Amino acid sequence: MHHYVERVVDLTDPDTNEIYNLTLDQARERVLNGRPEEVRGIDGSFALVAREGKRVRMARSLDRPLRYFLAKRHEGPALVVADRMDTIRAWLEQEGFGNQFHPSYTRMVPAHYVVEIQLLGCPDPDPVYTRFFDPQRDQQPRDLAEVGRRYIGALAEEIQKWLSRVPSHEPIGVCFSGGIDSGAVFLTTYHVMQRLGMSPSRLKAFTLSFSEGPDLQQARQFLDQVGLGMFLEPIEADCSDLNVEETLRIVEDYKPLDIQSASMAITLCRNLRARYPDWKYIVDGDGGDENLKDYPIEENPELTIRSVVHNQMLYQEGWGVGRIKHSLTYSGGLSRSYTRTYAPARHFGFNGFSPFTRPNVIEVAEGVPFVDLTEYSVDRLYALKGQIVAQGVKSLTGLDMPVFTKRRFQHGAMSMETMRRHVPDQEAQLRKAFLALYA
Repeated sequence: MHHYVERVVDLTDPDTNEIYNLTLDQARERVLNGRPEEVRGIDGSFALVAREGKRVRMARSLDRPLRYFLAKRHEGPALVVADRMDTIRAWLEQEGFGNQFHPSYTRMVPAHYVVEIQLLGCPDPDPVYTRFFDPQRDQQPRDLAEVGRRYIGALAEEIQKWLSRVPSHEPIGVCFSGGIDSGAVFLTTYHVMQRLGMSPSRLKAFTLSFSEGPDLQQARQFLDQVGLGMFLEPIEADCSDLNVEETLRIVEDYKPLDIQSASMAITLCRNLRARYPDWKYIVDGDGGDENLKDYPIEENPELTIRSVVHNQMLYQEGWGVGRIKHSLTYSGGLSRSYTRTYAPARHFGFNGFSPFTRPNVIEVAEGVPFVDLTEYSVDRLYALKGQIVAQGVKSLTGLDMPVFTKRRFQHGAMSMETMRRHVPDQEAQLRKAFLALYA
């Protein structure tokens, strides 16, 4: 009998994990055990691989990707794990297996699941998925003030844990549009820094502007209304900074809205890096829309108000693991699209943090009784986030937070017409350009 010799190649950077309550080895041990409640107890941000014999288990948090590829060797399978496709491809080429690679053959570990693979040879069995984060619906009261207090309270706790690990000499930048999510993050960060006795002079609110975008005026109005206008720092950019091919290469995806958003993130990060060569820590509000289901339903023909309020973490996870529309290559929802935030920050050497992606914050949001509060009214759903967040910020900080109409990142930094001229909004066109990178 032929004896297969399996190999596991973990190309992830262990230093990028930010785990608050365990050592890295202890966290890996929990993933290896595979008990959902133990993995749920890993506090922080992580992408972990653990192995025992032919069994491999992997798990990640929402705010970072984790990919794997199974290479075929004569002596047995090789499982290659990394945060990026191009890292996997480079290893395969180095080992002489480059002809096996294609982007669609890579697999994404979906957020909030332990993925188990048995390296048994050829053919390999399907992975087994075990959910480790399972927030329950309708656990919060109908009192919006109380929901806001709990939601922003959870946000503040996550920001405090993160801030406590940032060296005291390091400045902190907030990617700031003056919208509900970045506004809540900035005001909560400012409040927590004061509560911890940290100097607020370390804090800045960075607003990307292509001169014609409405975000800069909104950001200035927001901060002036709460008496914090001195923290605003505009980051001026030019349309010549935009390069779609570069964005596709950095993000390794082709969804139009994500490519547009990532184009803005790349421009912001590039200009920040040029202005501040040593700046490291940035915070943003990515995940806030997903948590309180604040996306324009009418723009997606697959969605209805009922599908949005009845499906667990729809915007965080897409239609879910095991569903027909779940992409094995990309996962779904923010589990897929978070690369629009993660990859630009990593590419330019920033340590990024989105507190809205933490399970303790999502758990409060998922417990909101959306059906009772909206009675299936789309307008009520759209108004809900501003009401909850503003009341929560008021409860925590005493500040009356301005609430402006929702606007996507890419539509605030520049006009929608200019965006369409410089970044295509046709998925087929972007997919073709992305695949051409691997031709």
